[in-house]
Amino acid sequence: MSETSSQTPWWKGAVIYQIYPRSYQDTNGDGVGDLPGITRRLDHVASLGVDGIWISPFFTSPMMDFGYDVADYCDVDPVFGTLDDFDRLLSRAHALGLKVIIDQVYAHSSDAHPWFSQSRQDRTNDRADWYVWRDPKPDGSPPNNWQAVFGGPSWTWDARRQQYYMHNFLPSQPQLNLHNMAVQDALLSVMRFWLERGVDGFRLDALNFALFDPDFRDNPPKEPPPRSVSRPFDLQEHVHNQSHPELPKFLRRLRELMDTYGDIFSVAEVPGPNPLAQMRAYTEGDRHLNSAYNFDFLYARQLTAGAVSASQANWLGAEGEGWPSWAFSNHDAPRCVSRWFDGVAPDVRAKLTNALLYCLRGNPILYQGEELGLSQAEIAFEELQDPEAIANWPRTLGRDGARTPMPWSQAEENCGFGTGKPWLPIGQGHAGLSVDVQEKDPGSVLNFTRELGKLRAGSQALRFGAITFRSATDDVLVFHRSHGEETIECVFNLSGEPRSAAIAGIDASRILASVGGDMSAGQPVPAHSCRIARL
Repeated sequence: MSETSSQTPWWKGAVIYQIYPRSYQDTNGDGVGDLPGITRRLDHVASLGVDGIWISPFFTSPMMDFGYDVADYCDVDPVFGTLDDFDRLLSRAHALGLKVIIDQVYAHSSDAHPWFSQSRQDRTNDRADWYVWRDPKPDGSPPNNWQAVFGGPSWTWDARRQQYYMHNFLPSQPQLNLHNMAVQDALLSVMRFWLERGVDGFRLDALNFALFDPDFRDNPPKEPPPRSVSRPFDLQEHVHNQSHPELPKFLRRLRELMDTYGDIFSVAEVPGPNPLAQMRAYTEGDRHLNSAYNFDFLYARQLTAGAVSASQANWLGAEGEGWPSWAFSNHDAPRCVSRWFDGVAPDVRAKLTNALLYCLRGNPILYQGEELGLSQAEIAFEELQDPEAIANWPRTLGRDGARTPMPWSQAEENCGFGTGKPWLPIGQGHAGLSVDVQEKDPGSVLNFTRELGKLRAGSQALRFGAITFRSATDDVLVFHRSHGEETIECVFNLSGEPRSAAIAGIDASRILASVGGDMSAGQPVPAHSCRIARL
């Protein structure tokens, strides 16, 4: 079957635009973005040439972790709007040709969820085993040595149950017990609820944390121990509190349900230092999830040719292999333009990174503001909202600097985000990068990113094609994307010096996009430059 046949799923090679709703557009003046705000700005999203949007959690929540602590999986938190607002958003997105992907958090819920309220009452109620409860050791200490991502033990004492409950993140995010089939059934019902409303896909949050060792064995220490850590979590090898080999069975149940609704896209977030085995297991064949992404680039301090080729080499299309997705920035990681290419003009940094993201084989995930080249904002301690940043300050950057409000209009109050004081301040220098400013500049990052969207949408090679690396040394990347009779050569010099590389001699009419100086065959490739051309 051809990749471009009518049976090719819409999501294959699609560009996905991530929206963090708190920071996108506030329509009611409370300082927090909302679903009507997303609907208002969908024309902007459509102008980027993307295929769909991924909306971070908007469900009922006490917001201890800003929506990733869900108190009701099947309703909208009032700060974001109503279910009717979501339906209107969905309808408008579909009218514009945009698919809608929503976040699902299946590893844990909020401690304010009714399921947990019932579970903690006693050891015999109908939901007593819906969460992970354990007796203390004889000395009263936690059941084992597992440590939470946000600091401290993965166990919190509950006087009602006279037991500890498990949490991989905040104490207000108790671990769901997916070893219990009733819990799996409940989560399948949640997924069905949103499928019935018409969503087109799901991003599964921190999926490898969803299942744990039922024998509760201690995690071994990391060897050699890290020289410096901001949390005890970093001192362990996390072999027992996550990545349990039985998880793919649950994913098969999810996939069976999704397949009854057509081409539903599923992508897993798989954090951790060595996620490849889990990513392969979660996306293997046609009975699991479609795609997965990891943190290869999200926390990388540098972007190198070797790192790009090594990551892409894991996803070249072997039999039974899942389809990759790629993200350079998101709501959890510092913006890539502030991590890479120090000293380079900000617009050049943004154009280079966006161009590379769009040229890789897989699904690019573009985070809101990347189309503007937004930098990581500096947030004063007294303005921090992120619980991780507050707990580990000043040893971690935290996540707030990547979550500041979108700047829509330079001259408007709060750059057009809303009339009330924003929940986070507008980022430094972001007013000058507002959408209305960049709309007027043909050479802006925004208009360059729009051209990339058109280019990728019109090229079967970039959307579906195989990838072959010709060079990945001295921080020069040369690779070909090929499909049928179309071949695209992508050349990137990620270094600060001109570099020699064997590249094709290309007539100017065949150059589809470029950044930096002239690239003539036989001449050094200019520093911090790229060229995308049809051979």
